[in-house]
Amino acid sequence: MKKLESSLKNMAIVLTTVSVVAGGLLGYVNELTKEPIEQANSKALSEAIKIVVPAFDNNPAAQPDTIEIGGNKYVVYKATKNGEFVGAAVESSANGFGGKLTVLVGFDKNGNIIDYSLLSHSETPGLGSKANEWFKKGNKGNIVGMNPGEKALTVSKDGGQVDAITASTITSRAFLLAVNNAYAAYSGQNTDANSGASQQVEASESETEDADSASNNEITNKK
Repeated sequence: MKKLESSLKNMAIVLTTVSVVAGGLLGYVNELTKEPIEQANSKALSEAIKIVVPAFDNNPAAQPDTIEIGGNKYVVYKATKNGEFVGAAVESSANGFGGKLTVLVGFDKNGNIIDYSLLSHSETPGLGSKANEWFKKGNKGNIVGMNPGEKALTVSKDGGQVDAITASTITSRAFLLAVNNAYAAYSGQNTDANSGASQQVEASESETEDADSASNNEITNKK
């Protein structure tokens, strides 16, 4: 019995020691990689901002504004040149078919869309993932030059002006919702009257009614 108790005690000591050492190593590795990861993320964000807004001479990523609309938070990166406001990049998210998708949308000082960058998503490869390019200039769902302040962007299936990604209606609706809400956050920052009124676009009844059929199309294409 004493031998058994001694063995259990030794095992407990060994396990405790291993746990402490492993925890210490993980913490050490985390500290080593934390700064490089932050630097890489900062560089990626800066590059994305350069793509979606006009030429600027400030550092938009240095002092972003956080706007809250309807309980949702949006990050606004304002760009200036020679001290004059030239546009902004807005980070916005919405739930797509596979989960959350996050987009950085660039607007000029009048509220027109310059470009966008899909920062992250969980959409189906080859289908919903096409949002990365589908809505860019020269492609079928092009939204460049449109102004959500004049008319909210919606897919043609819902009577709107934007062609949805083939077999990915839910993803397309989510993407446009994120863009419309990015404009809502943007227009709250921009004092230029030409930018239009602030608005947040919610999912319409028709989107809810069509969700099952759009979902079935994406699931069918998954197989």
